[in-house]
Amino acid sequence: MANYSTTKFMNKLIISILCVFMFSFSTFSQTVQELINKVDINVLELRVSEFSGEQTTIVGGNEVTILNRQQADNDLAAQYIKEKFQLLDNLVVTEQEFNSNGKNIIATQTGKTNPNNIYLICAHYDSVANYCADDNATGTAAVLEVARILSTQCLENTIIYALWDEEEIGLRGSNFYANYAETNNLNILGVINMDMMGYDGDQPGQPGDNDFDIDVRNLHGSLTIKDDLLALLNTYTFNLNPIVVDPGTTASDHASFWGKGFPAVLVGESWETNDESIYYHSSADRLSTLDLPYFKELTKLVTAYMATKGGLLSIENTVTTSSTTLTATQNGASYQWIDCDTNTLLSGETNQTFTPTVNGNYAVEVTGASCIEKSDCISINTLNVEEFASEDFHISPNPVTNLLRIQTHLNESFSVQLFNISGKLVMDKPLNNNETALDVSSLSVGTYFLKIKMNNTSKTFKILKE
Repeated sequence: MANYSTTKFMNKLIISILCVFMFSFSTFSQTVQELINKVDINVLELRVSEFSGEQTTIVGGNEVTILNRQQADNDLAAQYIKEKFQLLDNLVVTEQEFNSNGKNIIATQTGKTNPNNIYLICAHYDSVANYCADDNATGTAAVLEVARILSTQCLENTIIYALWDEEEIGLRGSNFYANYAETNNLNILGVINMDMMGYDGDQPGQPGDNDFDIDVRNLHGSLTIKDDLLALLNTYTFNLNPIVVDPGTTASDHASFWGKGFPAVLVGESWETNDESIYYHSSADRLSTLDLPYFKELTKLVTAYMATKGGLLSIENTVTTSSTTLTATQNGASYQWIDCDTNTLLSGETNQTFTPTVNGNYAVEVTGASCIEKSDCISINTLNVEEFASEDFHISPNPVTNLLRIQTHLNESFSVQLFNISGKLVMDKPLNNNETALDVSSLSVGTYFLKIKMNNTSKTFKILKE
Protein backbone atom coordinates (compact mmCIF):
# COMPACT_ATOMS: atom_id res chain seq x y z
CA MET A 1 0.00 0.00 0.00
CA ALA A 2 1.31 3.46 -0.87
CA ASN A 3 2.22 5.66 2.07
CA TYR A 4 -0.23 8.56 1.73
CA SER A 5 -2.03 10.15 4.66
CA THR A 6 -5.82 9.86 4.76
CA THR A 7 -8.62 10.43 7.22
CA LYS A 8 -10.69 7.41 8.14
CA PHE A 9 -13.83 7.18 10.23
CA MET A 10 -15.02 4.13 12.14
CA ASN A 11 -18.23 2.74 10.76
CA LYS A 12 -18.89 -0.73 12.15
CA LEU A 13 -21.90 -2.09 10.33
CA ILE A 14 -24.28 -4.71 11.66
CA ILE A 15 -25.29 -6.78 8.64
CA SER A 16 -29.04 -6.94 8.38
CA ILE A 17 -31.25 -9.30 6.53
CA LEU A 18 -31.91 -6.55 4.01
CA CYS A 19 -28.47 -7.16 2.54
CA VAL A 20 -29.67 -10.45 1.14
CA PHE A 21 -32.20 -8.68 -1.04
CA MET A 22 -29.64 -6.21 -2.37
CA PHE A 23 -27.76 -9.00 -4.15
CA SER A 24 -29.33 -11.59 -6.43
CA PHE A 25 -28.00 -15.13 -6.69
CA SER A 26 -28.75 -17.92 -9.16
CA THR A 27 -28.25 -21.66 -9.00
CA PHE A 28 -25.98 -23.25 -11.59
CA SER A 29 -24.65 -26.73 -12.23
CA GLN A 30 -21.48 -25.64 -10.46
CA THR A 31 -22.26 -23.45 -7.48
CA VAL A 32 -20.52 -20.42 -6.04
CA GLN A 33 -20.07 -22.40 -2.82
CA GLU A 34 -18.20 -25.13 -4.69
CA LEU A 35 -15.84 -22.52 -6.14
CA ILE A 36 -15.30 -20.87 -2.76
CA ASN A 37 -14.31 -24.27 -1.41
CA LYS A 38 -11.54 -24.51 -4.01
CA VAL A 39 -9.53 -21.66 -2.44
CA ASP A 40 -6.43 -23.50 -1.24
CA ILE A 41 -4.41 -22.19 1.70
CA ASN A 42 -1.40 -24.23 0.57
CA VAL A 43 -1.44 -22.62 -2.89
CA LEU A 44 -1.74 -19.16 -1.32
CA GLU A 45 1.18 -19.86 1.00
CA LEU A 46 3.30 -21.18 -1.88
CA ARG A 47 2.58 -18.15 -4.06
CA VAL A 48 3.44 -15.67 -1.29
CA SER A 49 6.56 -17.65 -0.40
CA GLU A 50 7.78 -17.71 -4.01
CA PHE A 51 6.80 -14.13 -4.80
CA SER A 52 8.40 -12.66 -1.68
CA GLY A 53 11.66 -14.56 -2.04
CA GLU A 54 11.23 -16.95 0.88
CA GLN A 55 11.86 -19.84 -1.50
CA THR A 56 13.09 -20.31 -5.03
CA THR A 57 10.79 -20.72 -8.01
CA ILE A 58 11.03 -21.33 -11.75
CA VAL A 59 10.83 -18.34 -14.12
CA GLY A 60 11.74 -18.67 -17.78
CA GLY A 61 12.83 -22.24 -17.14
CA ASN A 62 15.44 -21.15 -14.60
CA GLU A 63 15.50 -21.52 -10.82
CA VAL A 64 15.40 -18.00 -9.38
CA THR A 65 14.72 -16.09 -6.18
CA ILE A 66 12.37 -13.09 -6.36
CA LEU A 67 13.80 -11.25 -3.37
CA ASN A 68 13.05 -7.68 -4.39
CA ARG A 69 10.22 -6.13 -6.39
CA GLN A 70 11.13 -2.46 -6.26
CA GLN A 71 10.05 -0.48 -9.30
CA ALA A 72 13.43 -0.47 -11.06
CA ASP A 73 14.16 -4.15 -10.38
CA ASN A 74 10.97 -6.16 -10.76
CA ASP A 75 11.07 -7.62 -14.28
CA LEU A 76 11.49 -11.08 -12.76
CA ALA A 77 8.34 -10.58 -10.69
CA ALA A 78 6.40 -9.46 -13.77
CA GLN A 79 7.54 -12.52 -15.73
CA TYR A 80 6.53 -14.80 -12.84
CA ILE A 81 3.00 -13.36 -12.91
CA LYS A 82 2.77 -13.63 -16.69
CA GLU A 83 3.84 -17.28 -16.70
CA LYS A 84 1.39 -18.19 -13.94
CA PHE A 85 -1.47 -16.63 -15.93
CA GLN A 86 -0.36 -18.38 -19.12
CA LEU A 87 -0.71 -21.78 -17.48
CA LEU A 88 -4.45 -21.17 -17.01
CA ASP A 89 -7.29 -21.81 -19.45
CA ASN A 90 -9.55 -19.19 -21.04
CA LEU A 91 -7.24 -16.23 -20.40
CA VAL A 92 -5.63 -13.77 -22.81
CA VAL A 93 -2.48 -12.38 -21.17
CA THR A 94 -0.99 -9.00 -22.07
CA GLU A 95 1.84 -6.80 -20.86
CA GLN A 96 0.92 -3.13 -20.66
CA GLU A 97 4.05 -0.96 -20.66
CA PHE A 98 3.33 2.57 -19.50
CA ASN A 99 6.82 4.06 -19.16
CA SER A 100 10.44 2.95 -19.51
CA ASN A 101 10.21 0.73 -16.41
CA GLY A 102 6.53 0.32 -15.56
CA LYS A 103 4.67 -2.76 -16.72
CA ASN A 104 1.17 -3.98 -15.83
CA ILE A 105 0.35 -7.65 -16.32
CA ILE A 106 -3.28 -8.18 -17.33
CA ALA A 107 -5.24 -11.38 -18.00
CA THR A 108 -8.69 -11.19 -19.57
CA GLN A 109 -11.36 -13.88 -19.34
CA THR A 110 -13.95 -12.83 -21.92
CA GLY A 111 -17.60 -13.34 -21.05
CA LYS A 112 -19.61 -15.61 -23.34
CA THR A 113 -22.92 -13.74 -23.05
CA ASN A 114 -22.06 -10.13 -22.18
CA PRO A 115 -18.41 -9.64 -23.13
CA ASN A 116 -18.60 -5.86 -22.71
CA ASN A 117 -19.69 -6.13 -19.07
CA ILE A 118 -16.41 -6.07 -17.12
CA TYR A 119 -15.56 -6.83 -13.51
CA LEU A 120 -11.97 -6.20 -12.51
CA ILE A 121 -9.95 -7.75 -9.67
CA CYS A 122 -6.55 -6.23 -9.02
CA ALA A 123 -3.54 -5.70 -6.77
CA HIS A 124 -0.11 -4.10 -7.08
CA TYR A 125 2.97 -6.30 -7.32
CA ASP A 126 5.78 -3.81 -6.73
CA SER A 127 7.34 -3.26 -3.30
CA VAL A 128 9.56 -0.86 -1.37
CA ALA A 129 12.05 -3.34 0.14
CA ASN A 130 13.08 -7.00 0.15
CA TYR A 131 10.44 -9.64 0.91
CA CYS A 132 7.33 -7.46 1.50
CA ALA A 133 5.10 -10.50 1.88
CA ASP A 134 2.03 -8.63 3.12
CA ASP A 135 2.57 -5.56 0.92
CA ASN A 136 1.72 -6.85 -1.56
CA ALA A 137 2.60 -10.46 -2.29
CA THR A 138 -0.67 -11.29 -0.54
CA GLY A 139 -2.79 -9.28 -2.98
CA THR A 140 -0.85 -10.69 -5.94
CA ALA A 141 -1.29 -14.26 -4.70
CA ALA A 142 -5.02 -13.68 -4.17
CA VAL A 143 -5.51 -12.43 -7.74
CA LEU A 144 -3.66 -15.48 -9.07
CA GLU A 145 -5.73 -17.81 -6.89
CA VAL A 146 -9.06 -16.34 -8.02
CA ALA A 147 -7.86 -16.62 -11.62
CA ARG A 148 -6.81 -20.26 -11.05
CA ILE A 149 -10.31 -21.14 -9.88
CA LEU A 150 -12.52 -19.05 -12.18
CA SER A 151 -10.51 -19.63 -15.37
CA THR A 152 -11.92 -23.17 -15.35
CA GLN A 153 -15.45 -21.74 -15.67
CA CYS A 154 -17.55 -20.39 -18.51
CA LEU A 155 -18.88 -16.97 -17.50
CA GLU A 156 -21.55 -14.63 -18.80
CA ASN A 157 -19.51 -11.48 -18.12
CA THR A 158 -15.84 -10.57 -18.59
CA ILE A 159 -13.38 -10.72 -15.71
CA ILE A 160 -10.07 -8.88 -15.89
CA TYR A 161 -7.29 -9.98 -13.52
CA ALA A 162 -4.80 -7.13 -13.24
CA LEU A 163 -1.48 -6.76 -11.42
CA TRP A 164 -0.26 -3.16 -11.30
CA ASP A 165 3.29 -1.85 -11.26
CA GLU A 166 4.59 1.32 -9.57
CA GLU A 167 1.81 1.65 -7.01
CA GLU A 168 4.37 2.51 -4.37
CA ILE A 169 5.55 5.58 -6.26
CA GLY A 170 2.21 7.13 -7.13
CA LEU A 171 -0.35 4.56 -8.32
CA ARG A 172 1.17 4.87 -11.76
CA GLY A 173 0.18 1.53 -13.22
CA SER A 174 -3.47 1.67 -12.18
CA ASN A 175 -3.71 5.35 -13.16
CA PHE A 176 -2.49 4.49 -16.64
CA TYR A 177 -5.03 1.69 -16.99
CA ALA A 178 -7.90 3.78 -15.59
CA ASN A 179 -7.10 6.49 -18.15
CA TYR A 180 -7.05 3.83 -20.86
CA ALA A 181 -10.40 2.46 -19.67
CA GLU A 182 -11.97 5.92 -19.68
CA THR A 183 -10.61 6.79 -23.12
CA ASN A 184 -11.81 3.52 -24.61
CA ASN A 185 -15.22 3.63 -22.88
CA LEU A 186 -14.74 0.29 -21.14
CA ASN A 187 -17.88 -0.78 -19.32
CA ILE A 188 -16.25 -1.57 -15.96
CA LEU A 189 -19.08 -2.39 -13.56
CA GLY A 190 -17.00 -3.09 -10.47
CA VAL A 191 -13.38 -3.07 -9.25
CA ILE A 192 -12.09 -5.00 -6.25
CA ASN A 193 -8.60 -3.87 -5.23
CA MET A 194 -6.68 -6.02 -2.74
CA ASP A 195 -3.78 -4.48 -0.86
CA MET A 196 -2.24 -5.97 2.32
CA MET A 197 -4.63 -8.74 3.28
CA GLY A 198 -2.57 -11.18 5.31
CA TYR A 199 -1.87 -9.61 8.70
CA ASP A 200 -4.15 -9.94 11.72
CA GLY A 201 -2.55 -9.09 15.03
CA ASP A 202 -5.29 -10.44 17.31
CA GLN A 203 -4.99 -13.87 18.85
CA PRO A 204 -7.38 -16.37 17.24
CA GLY A 205 -10.69 -16.47 19.08
CA GLN A 206 -10.24 -13.12 20.80
CA PRO A 207 -12.82 -10.33 20.41
CA GLY A 208 -12.31 -8.36 17.21
CA ASP A 209 -10.34 -11.13 15.53
CA ASN A 210 -10.49 -11.25 11.71
CA ASP A 211 -11.56 -7.62 11.26
CA PHE A 212 -11.05 -6.39 7.70
CA ASP A 213 -11.70 -3.07 5.98
CA ILE A 214 -13.90 -2.29 3.01
CA ASP A 215 -12.76 1.17 1.94
CA VAL A 216 -15.48 2.89 -0.06
CA ARG A 217 -16.81 6.30 -1.03
CA ASN A 218 -20.16 7.35 -2.43
CA LEU A 219 -18.73 7.60 -5.94
CA HIS A 220 -19.98 6.09 -9.21
CA GLY A 221 -21.93 3.26 -7.59
CA SER A 222 -19.10 2.09 -5.34
CA LEU A 223 -21.48 1.70 -2.38
CA THR A 224 -23.22 -1.09 -4.31
CA ILE A 225 -20.01 -3.14 -4.31
CA LYS A 226 -19.81 -2.69 -0.55
CA ASP A 227 -23.41 -3.83 -0.18
CA ASP A 228 -22.75 -6.85 -2.40
CA LEU A 229 -19.76 -7.91 -0.29
CA LEU A 230 -21.81 -7.60 2.89
CA ALA A 231 -24.59 -9.66 1.35
CA LEU A 232 -22.11 -12.40 0.47
CA LEU A 233 -20.89 -12.43 4.06
CA ASN A 234 -24.49 -13.01 5.11
CA THR A 235 -25.14 -15.68 2.48
CA TYR A 236 -22.08 -17.91 2.76
CA THR A 237 -19.97 -18.82 5.78
CA PHE A 238 -16.83 -16.76 6.38
CA ASN A 239 -14.78 -16.19 9.51
CA LEU A 240 -14.59 -12.43 8.91
CA ASN A 241 -15.80 -9.22 10.55
CA PRO A 242 -16.29 -6.32 8.10
CA ILE A 243 -15.38 -2.74 8.95
CA VAL A 244 -16.89 -0.31 6.45
CA VAL A 245 -14.67 2.75 6.05
CA ASP A 246 -16.48 5.67 4.41
CA PRO A 247 -14.85 7.87 3.27
CA GLY A 248 -12.18 5.27 2.53
CA THR A 249 -8.50 5.78 1.90
CA THR A 250 -7.17 6.99 -1.44
CA ALA A 251 -3.77 5.38 -0.78
CA SER A 252 -4.13 2.43 -3.12
CA ASP A 253 -5.08 1.54 -6.67
CA HIS A 254 -8.87 1.62 -6.34
CA ALA A 255 -8.57 5.43 -6.09
CA SER A 256 -7.36 5.53 -9.70
CA PHE A 257 -10.76 4.19 -10.77
CA TRP A 258 -12.68 6.58 -8.52
CA GLY A 259 -10.89 9.38 -10.33
CA LYS A 260 -12.09 8.17 -13.72
CA GLY A 261 -15.72 7.47 -12.91
CA PHE A 262 -15.65 3.75 -12.16
CA PRO A 263 -17.07 1.96 -9.08
CA ALA A 264 -14.36 0.49 -6.85
CA VAL A 265 -13.52 -0.60 -3.32
CA LEU A 266 -10.43 -1.67 -1.38
CA VAL A 267 -10.46 -4.94 0.56
CA GLY A 268 -7.68 -5.58 3.07
CA GLU A 269 -6.59 -5.88 6.67
CA SER A 270 -8.01 -3.39 9.15
CA TRP A 271 -6.11 -0.12 9.26
CA GLU A 272 -9.30 1.39 10.66
CA THR A 273 -8.86 -0.58 13.92
CA ASN A 274 -5.06 -0.08 13.89
CA ASP A 275 -4.53 -3.74 13.05
CA GLU A 276 -2.34 -3.29 10.00
CA SER A 277 1.04 -4.99 9.70
CA ILE A 278 3.57 -3.67 12.20
CA TYR A 279 6.26 -4.50 9.61
CA TYR A 280 4.77 -2.18 6.97
CA HIS A 281 7.23 -0.98 4.30
CA SER A 282 10.20 -2.89 5.69
CA SER A 283 12.16 -6.04 4.93
CA ALA A 284 10.75 -7.49 8.17
CA ASP A 285 7.44 -7.97 6.31
CA ARG A 286 7.88 -11.74 6.00
CA LEU A 287 5.70 -14.76 5.37
CA SER A 288 6.10 -15.86 8.99
CA THR A 289 4.27 -12.72 10.22
CA LEU A 290 1.05 -13.51 8.31
CA ASP A 291 -2.19 -15.09 9.47
CA LEU A 292 -2.75 -17.52 6.60
CA PRO A 293 -6.25 -18.72 7.60
CA TYR A 294 -7.37 -15.06 7.74
CA PHE A 295 -5.77 -14.47 4.33
CA LYS A 296 -7.65 -17.47 2.96
CA GLU A 297 -10.98 -16.14 4.26
CA LEU A 298 -10.50 -12.79 2.49
CA THR A 299 -9.55 -14.58 -0.74
CA LYS A 300 -12.69 -16.73 -0.45
CA LEU A 301 -14.85 -13.60 -0.11
CA VAL A 302 -13.41 -12.00 -3.23
CA THR A 303 -13.74 -15.30 -5.10
CA ALA A 304 -17.42 -15.37 -4.18
CA TYR A 305 -17.91 -11.80 -5.43
CA MET A 306 -16.18 -12.39 -8.77
CA ALA A 307 -17.90 -15.76 -9.34
CA THR A 308 -21.31 -14.23 -8.65
CA LYS A 309 -20.76 -11.11 -10.75
CA GLY A 310 -19.06 -13.10 -13.52
CA GLY A 311 -22.23 -15.16 -13.90
CA LEU A 312 -21.64 -18.91 -14.04
CA LEU A 313 -22.98 -20.57 -17.18
CA SER A 314 -24.73 -23.87 -16.70
CA ILE A 315 -21.90 -26.23 -17.64
CA GLU A 316 -20.64 -28.88 -15.22
CA ASN A 317 -16.93 -29.70 -15.27
CA THR A 318 -16.80 -32.26 -12.48
CA VAL A 319 -15.84 -35.92 -12.80
CA THR A 320 -17.16 -38.98 -10.97
CA THR A 321 -15.17 -42.17 -10.43
CA SER A 322 -16.42 -45.76 -10.36
CA SER A 323 -13.81 -48.45 -9.88
CA THR A 324 -11.23 -47.44 -12.51
CA THR A 325 -13.59 -45.52 -14.81
CA LEU A 326 -13.86 -41.73 -14.94
CA THR A 327 -17.12 -40.12 -16.08
CA ALA A 328 -17.77 -36.49 -16.96
CA THR A 329 -20.87 -35.34 -15.06
CA GLN A 330 -22.16 -33.09 -17.84
CA ASN A 331 -24.44 -34.86 -20.32
CA GLY A 332 -24.89 -33.99 -23.98
CA ALA A 333 -21.53 -32.27 -24.49
CA SER A 334 -18.24 -32.92 -26.29
CA TYR A 335 -15.36 -34.39 -24.30
CA GLN A 336 -11.58 -34.59 -24.49
CA TRP A 337 -9.59 -36.44 -21.83
CA ILE A 338 -6.19 -35.14 -20.81
CA ASP A 339 -3.05 -36.57 -19.23
CA CYS A 340 -2.38 -34.02 -16.47
CA ASP A 341 1.17 -35.26 -15.88
CA THR A 342 2.23 -34.10 -19.33
CA ASN A 343 -0.65 -31.70 -20.08
CA THR A 344 -1.40 -33.55 -23.33
CA LEU A 345 -4.61 -34.60 -25.05
CA LEU A 346 -5.23 -38.35 -25.03
CA SER A 347 -5.74 -39.37 -28.64
CA GLY A 348 -9.14 -40.90 -29.33
CA GLU A 349 -10.40 -40.43 -25.76
CA THR A 350 -13.44 -38.30 -26.57
CA ASN A 351 -16.26 -40.18 -24.85
CA GLN A 352 -18.07 -39.13 -21.70
CA THR A 353 -16.37 -42.01 -19.88
CA PHE A 354 -12.66 -42.87 -19.81
CA THR A 355 -10.91 -45.94 -18.44
CA PRO A 356 -7.16 -45.39 -17.90
CA THR A 357 -4.79 -48.26 -18.58
CA VAL A 358 -1.97 -46.87 -16.44
CA ASN A 359 -1.91 -45.05 -13.14
CA GLY A 360 -1.68 -41.28 -13.43
CA ASN A 361 -3.57 -38.00 -13.20
CA TYR A 362 -6.37 -37.26 -15.65
CA ALA A 363 -8.83 -34.47 -16.46
CA VAL A 364 -11.50 -33.80 -19.06
CA GLU A 365 -12.35 -30.78 -21.20
CA VAL A 366 -16.11 -30.38 -21.55
CA THR A 367 -17.38 -28.36 -24.51
CA GLY A 368 -20.94 -27.11 -24.69
CA ALA A 369 -22.56 -24.03 -26.24
CA SER A 370 -19.21 -22.84 -27.66
CA CYS A 371 -17.71 -22.88 -24.19
CA ILE A 372 -14.96 -25.12 -22.79
CA GLU A 373 -14.49 -25.98 -19.12
CA LYS A 374 -11.72 -28.19 -17.76
CA SER A 375 -12.15 -30.42 -14.73
CA ASP A 376 -9.75 -30.79 -11.84
CA CYS A 377 -7.13 -33.50 -12.26
CA ILE A 378 -8.20 -36.87 -10.83
CA SER A 379 -5.50 -39.20 -9.49
CA ILE A 380 -5.72 -42.87 -10.43
CA ASN A 381 -3.27 -45.06 -8.50
CA THR A 382 -5.19 -48.28 -7.90
CA LEU A 383 -4.83 -50.01 -11.26
CA ASN A 384 -3.67 -53.59 -11.04
CA VAL A 385 -0.64 -53.09 -13.25
CA GLU A 386 3.02 -53.67 -12.60
CA GLU A 387 4.67 -50.44 -11.54
CA PHE A 388 8.22 -49.43 -12.30
CA ALA A 389 10.33 -49.60 -9.17
CA SER A 390 12.32 -46.50 -8.33
CA GLU A 391 15.55 -48.28 -9.30
CA ASP A 392 14.28 -49.56 -12.68
CA PHE A 393 15.34 -46.38 -14.47
CA HIS A 394 18.11 -43.93 -13.77
CA ILE A 395 17.91 -40.54 -15.51
CA SER A 396 21.02 -38.34 -15.56
CA PRO A 397 22.16 -35.67 -15.53
CA ASN A 398 19.21 -33.63 -14.30
CA PRO A 399 19.43 -30.67 -14.92
CA VAL A 400 20.76 -31.52 -18.39
CA THR A 401 22.51 -29.42 -21.03
CA ASN A 402 23.23 -31.70 -23.99
CA LEU A 403 22.84 -35.46 -23.48
CA LEU A 404 20.21 -37.04 -21.25
CA ARG A 405 21.09 -40.62 -20.33
CA ILE A 406 18.45 -43.24 -19.59
CA GLN A 407 19.75 -46.38 -17.92
CA THR A 408 17.72 -49.48 -17.04
CA HIS A 409 18.36 -53.08 -16.04
CA LEU A 410 15.12 -54.18 -17.74
CA ASN A 411 15.55 -56.23 -20.89
CA GLU A 412 12.29 -55.29 -22.62
CA SER A 413 11.95 -52.59 -25.25
CA PHE A 414 10.39 -49.31 -24.18
CA SER A 415 9.62 -45.92 -25.67
CA VAL A 416 10.16 -42.41 -24.45
CA GLN A 417 8.20 -39.23 -25.06
CA LEU A 418 9.41 -35.76 -24.09
CA PHE A 419 6.89 -32.94 -23.53
CA ASN A 420 7.55 -29.26 -22.89
CA ILE A 421 5.89 -27.34 -20.05
CA SER A 422 2.92 -26.50 -22.32
CA GLY A 423 2.29 -30.18 -23.04
CA LYS A 424 3.67 -30.15 -26.60
CA LEU A 425 5.33 -33.39 -27.69
CA VAL A 426 8.92 -32.54 -28.72
CA MET A 427 10.45 -36.03 -28.90
CA ASP A 428 9.03 -39.54 -29.37
CA LYS A 429 11.19 -42.62 -30.01
CA PRO A 430 11.43 -46.34 -29.23
CA LEU A 431 14.45 -47.62 -27.29
CA ASN A 432 15.84 -51.08 -26.66
CA ASN A 433 19.30 -50.59 -25.20
CA ASN A 434 20.24 -50.75 -21.55
CA GLU A 435 21.73 -47.28 -21.82
CA THR A 436 20.52 -44.62 -24.20
CA ALA A 437 21.42 -40.96 -24.57
CA LEU A 438 18.90 -38.44 -25.85
CA ASP A 439 20.32 -35.35 -27.54
CA VAL A 440 18.42 -32.39 -26.06
CA SER A 441 20.98 -29.73 -26.94
CA SER A 442 18.66 -28.07 -29.46
CA LEU A 443 15.79 -27.69 -27.00
CA SER A 444 15.06 -24.39 -25.30
CA VAL A 445 15.93 -23.89 -21.66
CA GLY A 446 13.01 -24.86 -19.45
CA THR A 447 11.06 -27.63 -17.74
CA TYR A 448 10.16 -30.84 -19.59
CA PHE A 449 8.40 -34.12 -18.78
CA LEU A 450 9.97 -37.42 -19.84
CA LYS A 451 7.41 -40.22 -20.10
CA ILE A 452 8.77 -43.79 -20.30
CA LYS A 453 6.32 -46.43 -21.52
CA MET A 454 6.67 -50.21 -21.45
CA ASN A 455 3.68 -52.42 -22.29
CA ASN A 456 0.84 -51.02 -20.13
CA THR A 457 3.16 -49.38 -17.63
CA SER A 458 4.53 -45.86 -17.71
CA LYS A 459 6.40 -43.44 -15.51
CA THR A 460 6.94 -39.70 -15.87
CA PHE A 461 10.06 -37.82 -14.83
CA LYS A 462 10.47 -34.05 -14.53
CA ILE A 463 13.51 -32.81 -16.42
CA LEU A 464 15.14 -29.38 -16.23
CA LYS A 465 16.98 -28.25 -19.39
CA GLU A 466 19.74 -25.70 -18.80
